[in-house]
Amino acid sequence: MAQEFSHTTVLLDEAVNLLVTDEAGFYVDGTFGRGGHSGLILKHLGEHGQLMAIDKDPEAITYSQTLFADDNRFSICHGSFAELESFVTARDMNGKVDGILLDLGVSSPQLDDASRGFSFMNDGPLDMRMNPTVGESAADWINRVDEKEMADVFYIYGEERFSRRMAKAVVAERQLEPITTTARLAKIITEANPAWEKGKHPATRVFQAIRIYVNRELEDLENCLQQSLEMLKEGGRMVVISFHSLEDRIVKRFIRKYVKGDEHIPRGIPVTEEMLDQRLKAVGKALKPGKQEVDDNPRARSAVMRVASKLR
Repeated sequence: MAQEFSHTTVLLDEAVNLLVTDEAGFYVDGTFGRGGHSGLILKHLGEHGQLMAIDKDPEAITYSQTLFADDNRFSICHGSFAELESFVTARDMNGKVDGILLDLGVSSPQLDDASRGFSFMNDGPLDMRMNPTVGESAADWINRVDEKEMADVFYIYGEERFSRRMAKAVVAERQLEPITTTARLAKIITEANPAWEKGKHPATRVFQAIRIYVNRELEDLENCLQQSLEMLKEGGRMVVISFHSLEDRIVKRFIRKYVKGDEHIPRGIPVTEEMLDQRLKAVGKALKPGKQEVDDNPRARSAVMRVASKLR
């Protein structure tokens, strides 16, 4: 029997309370994970409400089919939320979606299961793919990429200031023997890190960078946000929970862009709301977990939630 790993959903009540505005509406959970948000969304929906979930991870798909097998209001699609438009259009709900939720964190079962290759704390095969059947694994990438590109990925996606030093160490070690396990990569990065951050494993930023790169997380997020604007109905909401600054920056800029509207109208010309093309309204300010939630679930400490409503 497969080992079970628990997962605590971050900002659960806050996200769902701001997402669901119509109990008979059509909603999308773009990151099903282990169904925390989906379960509460369904509790907020009436008998005519519908929830479509999406997840890359085959294990999440299997889990959902057990969890909500008897609920005909629920359906799930295996793929990336970057395919949102395709999935929604297949249900003839283009422009009719009441709310879209994205929880961008990696689920605890993915982190805690050493066989998935996400963790620097538990040794396992160096994989890191959300969908292990698609694309290039972390091991394949780390053993083929040139030193400069590797350093760039560590720096851009992990904001690792010692990226060049670490990439040089990885290239030197892989010449001795291919790097195929999380423990070996973590050891190489740890030994190459001259200044450990207090309370943070020295390989944290590099593992984050590789995971984001291998799974195209930032590109998928940008694509999904743009598609969300077209899939939502007027008054429909997008709720996005980010867990590091790169994600949150993308979400913040996207919302700000469509709240402000067209910035290229020449000065001195009288401007109407239609000319501005404002398409979003921010709902409240960015929200972070409270002290009690962070104490109960330390993985929540970096979460930031932003909410916007579609104007037209």
